Amino acid sequence: MTDEKKTLGLVFFPAFDWMISPAHPERQERLLYTRDQLEEEGLFDLPQIREYRPRLAAIEDLQRAHVGVPSVDKLVTRAHYVSAGGCLVAADAVMKKEVERAFALVRPPGHHAMRVVHGIRGFCTVNIEAIMAEYLRTKYNVKKIAVVDTDVHHGDGSQDIFYHDPDTLYISFHQDGRTLYPGSGFLDEAGSPLAWGTTVNLPLQPRTGDRGLHTLYDNLIAHILEDFQPELIINSAGQDNHFSDPLASMQVTAQGYARLADKLKADIAVLEGGYSIESALPYVNTGIILAMAGLDYSKVVEPDLSGLGREDERCDQRVRQLITAAGELYFNRKEESARQMARLGSDKVWARRKHIYYDEEGIREEQQEAVHYCRYDSDGCRGYLTILTAAAGTRFGDQSAFIVCITRNCCARCREAAYDEALREKKRSKVQYVLVQDIAAGTVEAL
Repeated sequence: MTDEKKTLGLVFFPAFDWMISPAHPERQERLLYTRDQLEEEGLFDLPQIREYRPRLAAIEDLQRAHVGVPSVDKLVTRAHYVSAGGCLVAADAVMKKEVERAFALVRPPGHHAMRVVHGIRGFCTVNIEAIMAEYLRTKYNVKKIAVVDTDVHHGDGSQDIFYHDPDTLYISFHQDGRTLYPGSGFLDEAGSPLAWGTTVNLPLQPRTGDRGLHTLYDNLIAHILEDFQPELIINSAGQDNHFSDPLASMQVTAQGYARLADKLKADIAVLEGGYSIESALPYVNTGIILAMAGLDYSKVVEPDLSGLGREDERCDQRVRQLITAAGELYFNRKEESARQMARLGSDKVWARRKHIYYDEEGIREEQQEAVHYCRYDSDGCRGYLTILTAAAGTRFGDQSAFIVCITRNCCARCREAAYDEALREKKRSKVQYVLVQDIAAGTVEAL
């Protein structure tokens, strides 16, 4: 562990007025027990720790990352604006060099929220990390960002939003999706052609613990980050890989998490999952905070280690396989990206279908998504996206929409083509909504 002390900004928002249901695992006590522990340990009295108050995000901040059907504002509460705003406060504190790092301990969480939003899925409505990433690009002109997701559940929403962006490296280690919600996050989910290899999924065997996690980090993740050279690292700091978490089956300890935070050296961490409210979260969060502040975390230990099991050979074998396979995928990404782009031909359109389930509301969504890459050789232009979505069982009834997403640095000709496509769909289609998202401007226009 480094002896160099860092200044760390903390943003707390327990969202007293927001809940899915009174007994739901995603509840305010997740943060209140942690705050009690930090106060008991005297962390707020340390000169290295500075607390910030959250603020409200603006609708434009949400709309840089999301298109809501019928609108984002009709799907979120004030708590979502404050949770997202707390992440923006953390970003400002780091970018203005008031602190060296920041940790936003806020709720509601966000990494299961995809670009198109119809309701709540995986406890998430809007993706607070993606909102922060777009804010950093808009306000501070940050280009290359790495998001390292340490939640036990695959961050399918973050993957969806970053899937076409070669300037965002998304790394997620998680319990294998064949054994846990949301059932995704496999190696071949590696990005669309222009961004191939910048989505790195690492599905781990149940019961993987500190040893496997740190072997994976030391021999793979650290090398990928070093190669990618991000300007900022964001940690989606899910803590449900802990051995006592009731919703998963992993074996990571508070020390394992703290050592990972020490190695990762994220500029900004954002709280995601973690539902062992008394037995894990106060200790895991304390360890992460101490590590991010460059302070001694060696004495952070859970009060009860009786539930900690051992990793077996299957866990070790999977880690070895991932180091080899994911390493080959990432480090050969440019060659494979060029091959995939060449196969698209002159139309330069890549498409996929998605079936999305909203577990909290029982919504079933069908999507047809297409990436229309620039055909005009405009420098830096990434073209535009089109998404045809139909969702059954939303709180507004069955809904359909045709969505056009205009990417950052979109050239004038691609922008014109995007609007032409939206207008054609408006004339010929029977969808309820035709919406145009301008990511750079943070606007969603209904045609």
